[in-house]
Amino acid sequence: MAADPLSRAFSALADPTRRDLVARLTTGDATVNELAAPYDVSLQAVSRHLRVLEEAGLVSRSREAQRRPVHLEAEVLDLMTKWIERYRRQAEERFQRLDSVLEQMQEQDRGTSVDADVREGTAP
Repeated sequence: MAADPLSRAFSALADPTRRDLVARLTTGDATVNELAAPYDVSLQAVSRHLRVLEEAGLVSRSREAQRRPVHLEAEVLDLMTKWIERYRRQAEERFQRLDSVLEQMQEQDRGTSVDADVREGTAP
């Protein structure tokens, strides 16, 4: 698996089951049994998915008496969000510049067609 935290997180979330587990943990901590309940897979398979998420820093497990709840670690999600947001802003700025250029071109076209109408004597 990749060494940097961002690559590990994106790699871990490439699997739809792991994305679903993360989504479910946004509502609160849960045990492996609780997380495994809706899936038609073994408890061991869900544990493997959680291990990948844990290695990526997306979840952690603690011990509360006999329970071992899985907890979502928001810091890694924040890191991913900041990375995505940076490129989203850059793309948005490019689109705004493109919109501006297109608007200028349309204004020039309107001005050119009015000038042509005046030359041809068809202007209102």
